[in-house]
This record gives sequence, structure tokens and C-alpha cells, in this order.
Amino acid sequence: MIPISGQEKKRIAFYIARSEGKGSYPERRASMLAHELRQETEIVFLCGKNSPPAPDGFRSISIIGQAALPKTLAVLKPDLLIRDSGSTTQEDVETITKLVPSIIHFDDFGDGGNLADLVFQTLYMDSNEEVPDHFVIGTTSFFPDEEVESFREIGLRQKPAGPLPHLVISFGDEDEGNLTYRALRHMLQLQIPLKITILVGEHYAHDISTLRIMALSRRNTKIISPPYSFAEVCSTADVVLCSSGYMPYEVAVMGIPCVVLAQNDFELGLAFPKEKHGFIHLGLGRKVKQSGLLNAVMEPLLHESLRQKAVAKQLSLGLGDGKDAVCEAIRYYLEYPKRKLGGSTGKETSRMLH
Repeated sequence: MIPISGQEKKRIAFYIARSEGKGSYPERRASMLAHELRQETEIVFLCGKNSPPAPDGFRSISIIGQAALPKTLAVLKPDLLIRDSGSTTQEDVETITKLVPSIIHFDDFGDGGNLADLVFQTLYMDSNEEVPDHFVIGTTSFFPDEEVESFREIGLRQKPAGPLPHLVISFGDEDEGNLTYRALRHMLQLQIPLKITILVGEHYAHDISTLRIMALSRRNTKIISPPYSFAEVCSTADVVLCSSGYMPYEVAVMGIPCVVLAQNDFELGLAFPKEKHGFIHLGLGRKVKQSGLLNAVMEPLLHESLRQKAVAKQLSLGLGDGKDAVCEAIRYYLEYPKRKLGGSTGKETSRMLH
């Protein structure tokens, strides 16, 4: 592909930082976008204390301290900043608007999002409040990685008859509330034969040996530590039990019955993983009762009609085709920077994406 407008390549700076409710998806999304745009743009990753490493083959710059981001941007002079670092403040973004012609944020619930040129709120809340014109709210901006894509609609395929139904438990990268432990403790009381696989996150903040000891007390129960393919393991599942951030989006692409527990109040407020989209949402994980969890897990295993209904709802959403639209928005703001050439506002791009 030729550079934007046939001129010298425009420069994109990515700033990704780990934040609640997102797990590892933001870094995978950034990697997918970077690979898609690398032939037509120059890409640099800015890596702070809480940032994942830059994808292989891409230039990175280390930044240390709160003031380092604007200082680095002042020197780097990117044409566009793509930021996925949690909620931002108005003061923070106001400084950056003086340094970068175009700014795109992902999942920003702070006041700083009001000053960005475009905000993709892929994680979204149930709210009746009016949304700013430059916010794109909902699932249209979601796209899975190649591994999840390779198992698209796996829930529709006829599974070979096996001796045991399979439950996969995964509560993300850190699992701050240790819902892995809570869920496994409850599942140990289940008398029905069931294969259980627990996927422990890369930054699991608790004692994994406790999980391993618990697993030894129950047949067909396995603890798996990274590296592993979340999608590949889930593709063999009859039910997935997970947190309510980005995992339900990936599960819905595959079409697998899914029980959801929220890690915190932020996750509890997210609007996507609800019954109308094919999920069983049990609320805050720290408050879930054993009987409620066991019943929710067993429902799609014992009732085929419920399983089919859940899968149909998930797959009817048509998730996973957002990459082209997001890339077109990026190209648009490279071509028509709001603080440089004027041009259209985020409102027009928002209309294009809805």
C-alpha cells in the first residue's frame, strides 16, 4: 500500500497501558491495528510502567513518570496518538491536544475522552445519558484476533460424543478478586461428572499452589498456566465461566454458552454480557452463591434447547468485523487532522461507523 495521500509516511504513536476490565485484549488489538497499517504508516509504541511490550518488529520508546508521555510526544511529533490506557483526565488530554494533531482513545470513561477527536467505547455501560457525537458506542468496533477468528461459530458445529462435558474457567490476566479460587471451590461440590479446565492469567496475583491442591481433590480437573491459547481451549468447552470485560466478546464470536461473574463495580456496569445477548450474568463474583453458580453452569449442559438459544443469541450479534471500520477512521484522522487542516469532526466519522 502507498502512504496516505501518496506523501511521506504519517507517524502513529500507540500508548497502551493495562487497566481494569480489559485483560490482554487492548495489547492484542493494538498489535492487529499496527500490523494492518504498518505498510502505509510509521508506527511507534510508547511503553510506560504499566504497558505491555511492543509487538515484535515495531519500534518502541520507554517512558517513565506521568510527565514523560507529553514530553515524548513533543519530541516524537506523531500525526496521530492511539491511546488505550484507561480513563483519562481533562488536564492530561488538554496538554496532549497541543502536541498531536489527532487523538483516538479506546474505552475512556474519564473526562479526558471529551477532548479526544474520536473515542471507541467498545466496552460500554447501560446509560440514558446523551453521548458526545465523537463517541462510537457498542460492539461495532470489536474485532477478534486470528486465534479466536479461527474458531468462529464453533458452537454450531456438531461435537463428537465424549465421556464428559467440559467447563473452562478464566478470569483474566490478574483476577484481582481471585474469582478463580471462589469458582473452583464451588465447583468442587458438583456431584455430576464434569471436566474442568482452569486458565490462570499471566499476572495472576494469588497463590497458584492453592488452586493446584484443590484441583487434586477432584478428578478431571486441570490448572493451566501461560502460555496457552484461550481460544483453542475454549473451542473444546461446553460452557465457559469468565469475567465480564472482553472475554464475553470473544466467547460470543465462537458461540459458546457462557456464565459471567463481574470482578468489580466497573465490570458489573458493563452492558454487553447480559441475557439478551446470550449470557448468564450472575453479578458480582464475590457475592455469588454456590447454588446459583452450580445451577447456571449446569443449565446449558442439561437442557439442549437452552444451549442452542444462548448460542443463537450470541451469533446473531454478528461480532468481529470492526477492524476495517477502525482502520478507516484512523486513516481519516491521519488525512484530516482536526487541529491542523480543519476538516470534519468526529461526529461525521461516528456516523460512518454506526
